[in-house]
Amino acid sequence: MDTMNETLASSGLMDLYLEIMYNKSDPRVQDWPMMSSPLPTLLLCMTYVYFVKWLGPRIMRNRKPFDLRRVLVAYNILQVSYNAWLFYEARISGDWVYLNRYNIRCQPVDYSNSPAAKYIAAICWWYFICKLTEFFDTISFVLRKKNDHISWLHVIHHGTMPLSVWFGVKFTPGGHSTFFGMLNTFVHIVMYSYYLLASFGPKYQKYIWWKKYLTALQMVHFVLIMLHSFQLLFRENCGYPVFFVWWIGCHAIMFYVFFTGFFKEKYGKASQILKNKPQITTKEE
Repeated sequence: MDTMNETLASSGLMDLYLEIMYNKSDPRVQDWPMMSSPLPTLLLCMTYVYFVKWLGPRIMRNRKPFDLRRVLVAYNILQVSYNAWLFYEARISGDWVYLNRYNIRCQPVDYSNSPAAKYIAAICWWYFICKLTEFFDTISFVLRKKNDHISWLHVIHHGTMPLSVWFGVKFTPGGHSTFFGMLNTFVHIVMYSYYLLASFGPKYQKYIWWKKYLTALQMVHFVLIMLHSFQLLFRENCGYPVFFVWWIGCHAIMFYVFFTGFFKEKYGKASQILKNKPQITTKEE
């Protein structure tokens, strides 16, 4: 009897899964690469975490760090360009799709097969692919033996975003959430520009004094995402799924808390050290 109940329960869960994946999702994206099931993306995210936190450091333990300066220059140029393209398309395509009717306070997803609606859905898919390419940020730390850079904040951020965005593309490719994507790509343009300058070597260190403000920009953008998402809870008959209001908003809260903690730990300590540093006086003073 117990085995039969377990089988029925298992069958019920599978039926529920298939119902959600095939009947509740956007049919336009069903046959797109990696969109039929969340399992490939989940497997990639789990493999990424395992490699950067355990396997990679063990492999590199008795090896010399790789010199990836040229690779990183090319990679950061690619990421700046990729995110700039996504930012441009999110703005232009968004204006094209919702011209004279886009409402930043409430924008339902256009699930039609019009060229404009399908195009913005495709841009959302390319945004998802962009999140996968960002795995190399951490992989490069492993290969260069910069394990102190591989914080849990960094790994959780990069390890969860692809799966989170996958669900967005699968169920809500466009509409209200395009604001989140557009804002995020803008922040990444700034972030990878910083990384690009840093990858040029020590002589460019004087041009990257603004790392503290980059972290602050990331925190501000999470606050804006929270406000933009949760304000839908106070509007009736919007048409945008409430589940994704909470999904996006809670992700923003989580990362805001993480980044705030990082900011206080890193820059709070630095400020305290400078404050407590003995002042060297001269005879002239």
